[in-house]
Amino acid sequence: MKKHIPNALTCANLLSGCIGIVFAFKGDLTITAYAVLISGIFDFFDGFSARLLHVKSEIGKELDSLADVVSFGFLPGVVMFQLLSQSDLTSPYLPYTAFLITIFSALRLAKFNLDTRQTEDFIGLNTPMNTLFIVSLPFIQRDYPEIINSTIFLIGITILMSWLLVSEIKIYSLKFGTLNWKDNKVKFIFLLISAVLIALLKFAAIPIVLVLYIASSFLHFRNEIES
Repeated sequence: MKKHIPNALTCANLLSGCIGIVFAFKGDLTITAYAVLISGIFDFFDGFSARLLHVKSEIGKELDSLADVVSFGFLPGVVMFQLLSQSDLTSPYLPYTAFLITIFSALRLAKFNLDTRQTEDFIGLNTPMNTLFIVSLPFIQRDYPEIINSTIFLIGITILMSWLLVSEIKIYSLKFGTLNWKDNKVKFIFLLISAVLIALLKFAAIPIVLVLYIASSFLHFRNEIES
């Protein structure tokens, strides 16, 4: 029975992603953002439970990627599509460029499954972090509508995030092999600062957290090389 627990959690990730997409098409991007958070929790615990129970399997790996391409690929594409549809665009076809995020998320997940360099850390931005960033934009829109309603800004973000997904930038995973301070001090500091920022700013903190994540990854791997 225990071998089915990770796959059940993966299916819960997929279900939450599907619900988030329904609300995104309805224009309720707040519910969509919370669905992403729930998907992220299930996504973390499916891998965690597989390692804990020693029931990792090839079907679990494939199912995880298929669920992620929905929850962290199609879903952020729909959110960006909605934002572009509401922007100051001049063409009815421009919103469809949002699905570059979906395409590059799928490419990123396929690459991850085959790239032996990514067994412990990531090469390119992981899809859950990219999705969290995309779903944070409607919350920022409330305070800075002139920025988020700009078609040029949204197209630029779409291209930038698509590139980051398949880039060669090395980014650490938040899975801990040990809780040793020396080996994980950058991760611990990142998580602490991120928790404070999210507590203060909620979803609006996500862009800052993203920049901090990438910057701290450079620091983390530099420290690894030096040690």
